[in-house]
Amino acid sequence: MRQGHPFGLHRVIEPGGALPQAALKLDNGLQVCDNEILLDVDILNITSASFSRLKGEVGTSEDALGTAVEKIVEERGKYQDPVLGSGGMLVGRVAEIGNKLREKIDLRIGDRVATLVSLTATPLKIDHILKVNPATDQVWIKGKAVVFERGLYVRLPDDLPLEVSLAVMDVAGAPAMVAKTVMAGDIVLILGGGKAGLLCLHEAKKRVGITGKTIAIELSKKRCNEIMKLGLADEAMAADVTKPVEVMEAVERITDGKMADFTVNVVNVENSEMASILSTNDSGTIFFFNMATSFTKAALGAESVGKPVKMLIGNGYVPGHAELTFQIMRENSTLREFFQKIYVA
Repeated sequence: MRQGHPFGLHRVIEPGGALPQAALKLDNGLQVCDNEILLDVDILNITSASFSRLKGEVGTSEDALGTAVEKIVEERGKYQDPVLGSGGMLVGRVAEIGNKLREKIDLRIGDRVATLVSLTATPLKIDHILKVNPATDQVWIKGKAVVFERGLYVRLPDDLPLEVSLAVMDVAGAPAMVAKTVMAGDIVLILGGGKAGLLCLHEAKKRVGITGKTIAIELSKKRCNEIMKLGLADEAMAADVTKPVEVMEAVERITDGKMADFTVNVVNVENSEMASILSTNDSGTIFFFNMATSFTKAALGAESVGKPVKMLIGNGYVPGHAELTFQIMRENSTLREFFQKIYVA
């Protein structure tokens, strides 16, 4: 069994010397190295931003979306959106473990796991597309994937539906950062009411207590109503986050001019940077967990309006994020049932 590099450099085809995430093409061959885990893949969970872009490009039919996903993987040896650069994550079963890892890890053949490292850094081979769900960004496939020695994964719990576990693991870093950062009494603003937004609202509501406030801004009035019924926000308002002054004025009214102490951007569209910046008070923090974010626009935009806000890049990994997100599903049965209606066929 050949030796592999801990960071997966041995799988990089081009450009030489790049890490797998930044590489243009990976070797997705199925011969396992001594420090790799080979998975039989069941489901891909494509990032919302990437899947939305694909739907805009090829339409919403299952065949067209499946073909688009296959084309990207065939060209790159991984799933990495050629425009946005984002990926997603997957669920599969352990098929083979490299001999260097067999005594070091707690996995056995047949264990079902979710990868916690982006598809942009995961060698992937698709044999067949079995099903595509355009509403949930999930693609069922027959295929293989490779996890490197330094790759992250979590064994899936038995008490939650597979599709729900997959959906929430894709965004687990967002609520974990909220849990790590938000304090009692904070005004927390969540831009975006998708799965990441709902999980962040739950965690924010728990952390701010009775002296704080949670605000959701989402384009869909229907989703705003659902957020209020779920009890996740003190205020939920329908607004277009690409219109920053309108969003700022709404937050100003809701907060009596205090603005947000902590803003989380989890929308899946471009040009939402300034809505986040203008809605946050000068000593506040913005957490960009939106893979359509332009960090150039964010940095120069904040400078252009004289806002000294602290800005955090959305790292999908926060220690303990998987366990925390599974716990949200266990402690909030109403939210879990809401997700089950969306993701479980």
